[in-house]
Amino acid sequence: MLPSGNRMRRRDDFTLAVRRGKRAGRPTLVVHLLRRDVPPEPGPPLVGFIVARPVGNAVVRNLVRRRLRHLLRDHVHALPQGSLLVVRANPAAGTARPDELASDLQSALDRLTRPTSKGRR
Repeated sequence: MLPSGNRMRRRDDFTLAVRRGKRAGRPTLVVHLLRRDVPPEPGPPLVGFIVARPVGNAVVRNLVRRRLRHLLRDHVHALPQGSLLVVRANPAAGTARPDELASDLQSALDRLTRPTSKGRR
């Protein structure tokens, strides 16, 4: 499971990451990453999940959330210190196979964490 020190708990953190972070969308999920390079809060990266009703009933939503937490466990060490990461499940996540979720998550994280050139937007 994802370490408790990396869990995002505050609503303000979710809002900040979704509104100001970079976004990468995939068929089963959307990932928002906000890098905070501010010296006062270098702490560990925080990860949060949004799995709404269109994904499925409570059983399906909890299953999707558990799968995403399990997948993020292996990637949290590669996130920048102090960053905020929000993973929002799309309705397709409810019927997706675990390997589909894993490949979509990997693809989105690769896009958000790769170095960007200065001349590119």
